[in-house]
Order: sequence, then structure tokens, then C-alpha cells
Amino acid sequence: MNNQLTAAERRHIARVKEQACSVCDAPGPSEAHHIRQGDQYTVVALCTECHRGPSMGWHGGRIAWRVRKMDELQALNVTLKRLLNP
Repeated sequence: MNNQLTAAERRHIARVKEQACSVCDAPGPSEAHHIRQGDQYTVVALCTECHRGPSMGWHGGRIAWRVRKMDELQALNVTLKRLLNP
């Protein structure tokens, strides 16, 4: 399998990382959370805490996500809306 990103994929991920967090609205830069590894266009802009925080983050206890009643697809919707309607 080829793990090299295309130029278009790199540009898309870079644009996502410029956005505010799609869960808590913390200002960017953000991290790019892949909903499914290898799918470069379904990435969500997340701050470090909402992404990897031990209690708040997606890869932790997901408290921030539960409080806001969000899932990955809803966060992706926020990211795409911000990218398409700057």
C-alpha cells in the first residue's frame, strides 16, 4: 500500500489544520483527526484536548464530545462547513 499523500491531500489536511476546533471552537491551528485511517478527505479539525486529551478527547474519555452531544460525522460537518464557507 502506498502511504504517500498526494499534493491535493496535503493541501486539504493543511487547510483543515488552520481551522478552529470543530468541537469546542478553540482557535487554530488544530490537529487533523482521521475518521478512518487512510481516508485523507474525512479529517476533522480538533484542538489537542478534544483530539488526544485523556479525559476530554476522542482518543481518551470523550467527555467534551458527550457534553456537546457530538460524534465524528457531526464534527466533520462543522469542519467542512468552515472550509467551504470561510
